[in-house]
Amino acid sequence: MVHNRPPAILPSLLACDLANLAGEANRVAPTEKDYVHLDVMDGHFVPNLTWGAPVIKCLKPHCKSFFDVHLMVSKPAQWVQDMKEAGADQFTFHIEAVSGEEECNALIKTIKDAGMKVGIALKPNTPASSVFPYVSSLDLVLVMTVEPGFGGQSFMGDMMPKVKELRDKYPDLDIEVDGGIGPNNIDIVAEAGANWIVAGSSVFKAADPSQAIGVMKKSVEKHGNGKSE
Repeated sequence: MVHNRPPAILPSLLACDLANLAGEANRVAPTEKDYVHLDVMDGHFVPNLTWGAPVIKCLKPHCKSFFDVHLMVSKPAQWVQDMKEAGADQFTFHIEAVSGEEECNALIKTIKDAGMKVGIALKPNTPASSVFPYVSSLDLVLVMTVEPGFGGQSFMGDMMPKVKELRDKYPDLDIEVDGGIGPNNIDIVAEAGANWIVAGSSVFKAADPSQAIGVMKKSVEKHGNGKSE
């Protein structure tokens, strides 16, 4: 389905050379119009640990890009203020980490009141319908195309009907996808309706990261926005 949502390609810093985090972020996202994706994992909601607010806070002064922070944590409300103070521009939490509409709506309000954009993420086995009650209050929905917790997994193409369901129902929503995506499969993702594309290994391991980012952006413009090449 053709939509009017602009493309955003978000290099996932989990795939970069972590010994040179600021340099890697600026190599792929050097301006205030660029984006980076930061995965926060607590070792409980998912079986891996990454970084928390102190690392993000240290990185922020060295980068101009938009910080899209994806919290794979059991208690997302606990980290709202810390992430705001660290410099997060968008706070995306998992629908599976909250219990019921009251808690979810309260968390959305807390994030917005802190001055951040807000997104909800869905694990592969979670249906799109689980976010329908909240979409009017969201800036973005993230559809995971791998099981959350580790980088380098294979892309799950069977998540595309979920993306298409969201795009058909919400043509003005920013829809993000994360997991195993690169220039080799971007057309499938763009055709389904996603416009925010998280890409880790396919960017940082590319011979020319800017070229890989450009290919993916053009695919969203072509298949999502209906622009001719």
